Amino acid sequence: MKKKLIGAVAMAALFCTLSTAPNVEAARTDMVDVSNHNGYMTVGNFTAMRDQYGVKSVVTKISEGTYYHDYTAKNNISTAQQSGLYINGYHFARWSSVAGARAEANYAVAMAKADGLPINAVLVADVEGEQQQRTPLNINNLAVMEFKRIVEAAGYRYDIYTGQGWRDTIVSVPNGTGWIAHYPWDTSWDRYTNHHAWQWTSTMKFNGSYGNFDASQLYDDFYTGGQNKNAVISNSNTADVDNQKEAKQETTTQVQQATKDEDYAQTGVFTAKTTLNVRTAPSTSSTIVASYSPGESLTYDHVYIKGGYVWARYMSYSGSYHYVAMGVMGGQEYGARRAYSATVQTRSYTVKSGDSLSVIARKLGTIVSHLQRMNGIRNANLIYPGQTLKY
Repeated sequence: MKKKLIGAVAMAALFCTLSTAPNVEAARTDMVDVSNHNGYMTVGNFTAMRDQYGVKSVVTKISEGTYYHDYTAKNNISTAQQSGLYINGYHFARWSSVAGARAEANYAVAMAKADGLPINAVLVADVEGEQQQRTPLNINNLAVMEFKRIVEAAGYRYDIYTGQGWRDTIVSVPNGTGWIAHYPWDTSWDRYTNHHAWQWTSTMKFNGSYGNFDASQLYDDFYTGGQNKNAVISNSNTADVDNQKEAKQETTTQVQQATKDEDYAQTGVFTAKTTLNVRTAPSTSSTIVASYSPGESLTYDHVYIKGGYVWARYMSYSGSYHYVAMGVMGGQEYGARRAYSATVQTRSYTVKSGDSLSVIARKLGTIVSHLQRMNGIRNANLIYPGQTLKY
């Protein structure tokens, strides 16, 4: 998945491996997970994974928090099914409370159904965010149980994904459940066999597919819907996958990635339900250039997660980017979002008492002459409350 949580290297094993330099075979590529970072996966991509590498199951990202829907999920579900692979989905958790988990579970289920994730597929709680790291173990456990309850009520099966360093310290993962991430240098022997799966690499490459992939080894048939995981294709009939050419250095870097800022090429229309400042950068310390009042809308072309807020970005007519906070990450929403329709060519603004054309232009990120031209206004000082302006 996009971020990973890993533990320390077993140095004794590493030294032994380096000294004897054995020719070891890598762990099996039974399952891969994909997201927008890999683009739109084709039937050919998945078929090659199946035939050349023995992949049996796919887990595609569905959603994150209550604000991000992976735009490739619908396509990936369809193409994986067409290639004969068992498809599942995952939700990247941003909650820090039971209430937050409840909201995210409802969002994940809604997005999964909209994307066509089959009933009885696994909908995984991906627990590796900074929010859970700051949350006590007992609260995290209650949160995942609430997520599980809602997922199962919707007809999906539940599982939890986390890193080996978080297992039973940040969140409990009982034997017989769970998908554990751990990237050792030596993958010639099995790890975490008491769980459903072990994710052993985040840098797998497949012929014909874009980018790096997370690959996992399955220990049972949970991620293939109870069907024999070797029924699709046996690994003995595929080329060996050797990941030993490069030592994987396990550092704290990947743990630190969980706290880095993120951005998403996501478009939509945001309507404010409270007065919101327009800023020159996605930061509460940046310059305020205007504000949006309740009921006013903007069309954004990008979403940023910075400083604990979810920011919408839009391009002003002057060519500058402006930013509006749409809500607190994992918390309060400052308005409502909806999909953007490319057929909408113009937007409108209703003049309020006290407005001037220059104030409106600054708020909308445009210039006075553009508003005059769009609305046939000859006298820039002559507008009236209730008037609708196109921009």
